[in-house]
Amino acid sequence: MALQSLPSLRPGRKDGSLQQPPRSYGTFEQWLLVLGLAYLLVFAGIPLFYNLLMSFQEVDAMAPGAWWSRSWVGLDNYIDVLQRPEARGVWLNTGLFIALSLLFQVVLGFGLALLFQEAFLGATVMRGLFLAGWIMPGLVAGVVWKLLFAGDYGVLNHVLLQLGLVRESIYWLSDARYALYAVIIANVWLGVPFNMLLLSAGLAQIPRDLYEAAELDGANAWQRFTSITLPMMASTLGAVIALGVIMTIQQFDLVAALTQGGPANASQLAQHWSWQLSFQTFEVASGSAIASLMLVVVVATAVVYVRATRRERLV
Repeated sequence: MALQSLPSLRPGRKDGSLQQPPRSYGTFEQWLLVLGLAYLLVFAGIPLFYNLLMSFQEVDAMAPGAWWSRSWVGLDNYIDVLQRPEARGVWLNTGLFIALSLLFQVVLGFGLALLFQEAFLGATVMRGLFLAGWIMPGLVAGVVWKLLFAGDYGVLNHVLLQLGLVRESIYWLSDARYALYAVIIANVWLGVPFNMLLLSAGLAQIPRDLYEAAELDGANAWQRFTSITLPMMASTLGAVIALGVIMTIQQFDLVAALTQGGPANASQLAQHWSWQLSFQTFEVASGSAIASLMLVVVVATAVVYVRATRRERLV
């Protein structure tokens, strides 16, 4: 009887080990899956498809009509936005914005995650304060940082002047040399807690026995980090970077609140440029083309993210 009560096992792995048969899902789980897919189709799939459709058409915002009645222009909209004088600067800004944001978000987030792995007084309160900044809406964070970056009365300039690091106020948001970096600083501040949270979860999965054994073998802190922490965190870091690219490339609120892409497109990013073309100059087809190009980057990054998480489950 004891043997009969055991779950049926069958060989299913190359090493000959046994695994349980796949679980069969009931009607309730199936309905949850159907409803989730329907939600994604209605609120994400259809708008994305319609945006892609408009990028191949001639769209007149002043005379809207059904999609089947519009003229098809092929790749003309894509060629147009790529050949515009400001296009090169916008794409360079976008690449720099993503690269620097990810670099500092991941490095600072990783450092904070390692810090909060240690037990010290006030760690829980400090972690909560960091997470409180993450849940702040991007538009609200942009307004706060606009006050910090103000040239005449901003807190940042006051601190820099008091420390003697600068001799005169820096006009962060109206000077073409600093505007993009001001947006990057605000985005780093907004994204660090999210990276810290995900990386903390990854660090919690590493067995403490590995560190104890390495310490007994005489490995110092840096050697333990490079030989244990980094290899064990490779999949988590890949997923964090992939999610960071997706979240950064769709960051619109900070640009809208801080610089509106100025001055003279010095801080213009692709996502904000797409919105300006679509809703300010009413070049909807051109704006859709830019959004579609961004979608290609997001899909490619999503593939990397899925592969990273799949590898993490298999390891």
